Amino acid sequence: MRLGEKIRYLRQVEGSLRGLGREMTQQEVVSAIRREAKASLSQSYLSQIESGARPHVTNRTRALLARFFNVHPGYLVDDPKGYHTELTSELRQVEEGLDVWLMKGAEQFRKDPVLSRSLREVAKRQDTRRCVLLLGALALDDGLLERLAELLLDGSAGRDRSARPKNDAANAGPRRREGRRS
Repeated sequence: MRLGEKIRYLRQVEGSLRGLGREMTQQEVVSAIRREAKASLSQSYLSQIESGARPHVTNRTRALLARFFNVHPGYLVDDPKGYHTELTSELRQVEEGLDVWLMKGAEQFRKDPVLSRSLREVAKRQDTRRCVLLLGALALDDGLLERLAELLLDGSAGRDRSARPKNDAANAGPRRREGRRS
């Protein structure tokens, strides 16, 4: 991957992490660097880096961008031709793709705050793929899906546990009978 592609990718991830539901613009990155790192970088310079017009950056710029995006400075170089990250790359690429897709979905469904928050929470997980696979497995068993929905969502599709009044005995969920052990 080229340096410019990495910067574009990091802008996309950073936008999601900051709750924008979209990639940060170059100008937003420049403004955030100025505000948060108390350093300057011009939007035109960032644009030249991304387009490949400036294939090399100074150590100062590399360190500044690495600090802002919270990556190792060594990440901000072109990968050598034929370079592969097989140890984690295929699965990590799937995870990253799912994360971005889920964050876009969270933004698309922002008018449904419970669904939007649920999508964001899954995207934040380190094991996003596993969460989605688990959801698929649950969807295959209607009985299990209904029991879990009753237990975790209090029987109301789309209403989460935090929306339930704390002292409402009718919504308190399953209880054990006195004198019995489970």
